[in-house]
Amino acid sequence: MSHYIIRRLLIFIPFLALISIVSFTIIQLPPGDYVDTYVQNLQQQGGTVNAQERAALEKQYGLDEPFPVQYGVWMGHVLRGDFGNSFLYDRPVADILAERVPRTMAIALAAILFTWLIAVPIGILSARRQYSVWDHAFTFLSFLGLAIPGFLLALVLMYVVYDKTGWLVTGINSPEYRSAPWSVDKAVDMLKNLWLPLVVLAVTSAAGVSRVLRASLLDELKKQYVTTARAKGLPEGKLILRYPVRVALNPLISTIGWMLPAVVGGEVVVSKVLNLPTTGPVLLEAILSQDMYLTGALVMMLSALTVAGTLLSDILLAVLDPRIRYE
Repeated sequence: MSHYIIRRLLIFIPFLALISIVSFTIIQLPPGDYVDTYVQNLQQQGGTVNAQERAALEKQYGLDEPFPVQYGVWMGHVLRGDFGNSFLYDRPVADILAERVPRTMAIALAAILFTWLIAVPIGILSARRQYSVWDHAFTFLSFLGLAIPGFLLALVLMYVVYDKTGWLVTGINSPEYRSAPWSVDKAVDMLKNLWLPLVVLAVTSAAGVSRVLRASLLDELKKQYVTTARAKGLPEGKLILRYPVRVALNPLISTIGWMLPAVVGGEVVVSKVLNLPTTGPVLLEAILSQDMYLTGALVMMLSALTVAGTLLSDILLAVLDPRIRYE
């Protein structure tokens, strides 16, 4: 196992380098650059930029150099721990990531944990009570959760909470606490706002996870080792949790590799609706403004999460299922 982990970590570096080239190339594919976007926005506001000022802006941001030179300069800074300066925010990219990534990761991990707390019991109960009232009810709710967009669910919950309590759930903290130092009142205020995005992200994800677990568990319950365990008199609850559930969790464990970056990068619309200070809205704005350094750093982060999540899921699979071994 240790050799496998070391080998995967060694592959991790060239894989990220390849991803950086592809992502930097994709960012450059649309016509124009950040200066074009900046000039266009300025002209819409009634301003003008002459050729000399445009050339000065391109030189200031290093956009007058060919693509290989731009990429080489950016990677040189990245290897020294400097992701460059954001054109859009006029701040170091590292500072923006330091503000947004911890919040995003905390929300993402909490959402994944909440998802599993909802989906696993539902999946087990649906499989054990196949075609019962509970199974049909959970099936209906799962299909409903898959069909309802996350942003629509967020809007509905915001309206219901505001209509019933007068509390407007927006952002992680209320406006009066956003710039205040940490205190017990600020922590309580954060919990009042944070539950809604967790519910939205968990409900939309739990619908699919519970269906996968139900299907896997139904397949395991039909196998011979379950019949043998029942014949030996093993209690039903202990039998289900000790053997078939443990094996049925394999498909869920294997999805960690894409589930983590999907929650981190896929909550763009939900974050915009709920005004969450996460990486999703920043990535959207960076792409629209062609802020290549900020976009490249965020794409690299999501790629690293995918690789790290895949490695984590492989290790957990080997620990959870003794049939899986790596040579």
